[in-house]
Amino acid sequence: MIKEPMTRLERSLTRIIASMERIHLEEYLRYVDDRKKQFKVNFMAGLARGFGAAVGFSILGAVIIAILQRLVTTNIPLIGGFLADIVRMIMNRI
Repeated sequence: MIKEPMTRLERSLTRIIASMERIHLEEYLRYVDDRKKQFKVNFMAGLARGFGAAVGFSILGAVIIAILQRLVTTNIPLIGGFLADIVRMIMNRI
């Protein structure tokens, strides 16, 4: 039996199939069909984002308070008193 050379269509289909295997299309389609797995993954991602936002905001707030405290100690005439009041209010809340 003599093999005929691959036609253009067959070569194109072979490339498309290889591409689909590289991007794990079958695994993705199984994931899309599984609602429980989607819920679990999205729930965990939401928790991680929320935790990251809380930690980031806490660090940012601490840095801002530290900067304000340094500005208060430098005794800049107009800004110093205003910033001292802000820092005092923040420290009373904590």
